[in-house]
Amino acid sequence: NPGAPAAGGYGPPPAEPSGPGGGPGRPTGKRRTAMFLVGALGALVVVAAGLYVTETQGDKKEARPSPSPTVTKEAQLPPGVKCSGTSCAGKDAEVMGCSGDLVTTAGSAVVGATTVEVRYSEVCAAAWGRITQATQGDTVEISSGASRQTDSVDAPGDTVAYTMMVPVASATEAKACAVLAATGEKSCTD
Repeated sequence: NPGAPAAGGYGPPPAEPSGPGGGPGRPTGKRRTAMFLVGALGALVVVAAGLYVTETQGDKKEARPSPSPTVTKEAQLPPGVKCSGTSCAGKDAEVMGCSGDLVTTAGSAVVGATTVEVRYSEVCAAAWGRITQATQGDTVEISSGASRQTDSVDAPGDTVAYTMMVPVASATEAKACAVLAATGEKSCTD
């Protein structure tokens, strides 16, 4: 059977197109140019859509309100100082960087041989009580408004005790008192 494919074969190779139109199944020159332009236009639409989506996503991110920065007193604290005002309440003055050159004695009183003091740090806006020349069992208390802190001399041979801090707006707001364990005598700063 001439023209029939051989067993297991695929038949003769197709004939090469001939002529100016390129043969059957191939687009003509005008049609080829139109298809190229349609393809290029489609590619431009895809790129433009991608840019549009990218730009609008960026707009959505920018449209969200960002948290406004808050100004805190702590941001203005000198190096090494870790608290101010209410953030110092109940904390150790030395650990929080409020002692050393930043502290003054705002008031003192004597009871027996023991001295009680209001220690005040303007930078930290806090005060604490201290007793010196004390004996085991003697206590110190600092108060400012409703804030109170106490400490006592616990170990034999110790003679000093400090309270934790209380927040104050000024040194005159704090009052320190000492109570002697041996006699029960009490004395407070003015």
